[in-house]
Amino acid sequence: MGGRRYTEHDQEHYERPRRHTRPRTKDRPSHDDAVEALVVTVDRGRYTLLLDERTVTAMKSRNLGRKGVVVGDRVRVVGDVSGAEGSLARIVEVNERTTTLRRTADDDDPVERVIVANATQLVVVTALADPEPRPRLIDRALVAAYVSGMRPLLCLTKSDLKSPDELLSTYRSLGVPYVVTQRGGDLSDLRTQLSGQISVFLGHSGVGKSTLVNALVPDANRAVGHVNEVTGRGRHTSTSALLLPCPAATDGSSTPRASARSGSPT
Repeated sequence: MGGRRYTEHDQEHYERPRRHTRPRTKDRPSHDDAVEALVVTVDRGRYTLLLDERTVTAMKSRNLGRKGVVVGDRVRVVGDVSGAEGSLARIVEVNERTTTLRRTADDDDPVERVIVANATQLVVVTALADPEPRPRLIDRALVAAYVSGMRPLLCLTKSDLKSPDELLSTYRSLGVPYVVTQRGGDLSDLRTQLSGQISVFLGHSGVGKSTLVNALVPDANRAVGHVNEVTGRGRHTSTSALLLPCPAATDGSSTPRASARSGSPT
C-alpha cells in the first residue's frame, strides 16, 4: 500500500481547479445609471445614504479598493436604491471632497484618517468651566479649520458658571466668530451661525456637545455624560460621526450639520 500510486478511481487523482481561470479584462463598468447620494452614517462596513429625502443602505464596491468613505461624502451608487427594508446598494464612486477633517495619528493607529468630509464650518465647543477650557485643543482645532478651508466658530458653553471675557480676550484679535450659551438658555444665536452651513461639532468630553445637539435636534437622542467631580474630566459619550438636519434654521429651512466624535483633529 505504501508504494501504490493513485489511480483514476481515487479522489486525490483529480486535478484541483486552477485559480484565475477566467480571462481578465481591463474594461470596467461605466455605471451610467449611478445616482448621487450623501453619506450620513458609517457603521461596520454599511453606509446609510440620503437620496431624494429617503435613506438607503449601501456597501462599498470592490473597485474602490482601500479608498475610505466617510460621513459627508457625496457618492455615486448603483443597485437597489429604493430604501426598502433589506435592500442594499453599492457605492461605486466618491466625488471629490471640498474639505476634510482628519484625526491625528496616535500610538494605537499610526495613520492619519479622514473622519468628516465636505463640511463648511468647524464648531469648536468649549466649556468655560466644569471642565476648564483647554486652549491647546482650541488652537489645534482652529488650525485644522483654516488648513481645511472651513469657517471656524467658537461655541462657549456653561456661561452661567463663568464669564467668557477672559477666554475671548485671547481670540478676539484673531477675528474668530463666537457664540456664548448656558444651560437651558436661548440658542437662537447658535442657530443663526449654523444656518446655511454644514457644521462639525468638536470638543473634548463634558463640554456639552451632545446636550447642544439634543437641544437643536430634539429627536437626535445623543447620549449625555457627566463631568467627574474629582478629576474635572468628562466621560466620552460621542464616539461616532453622524450627519443630522437642523430643523429650525432662521429661514425655516433644514440645515444639515455633522456631529463628529470628540478629540483632537490635527
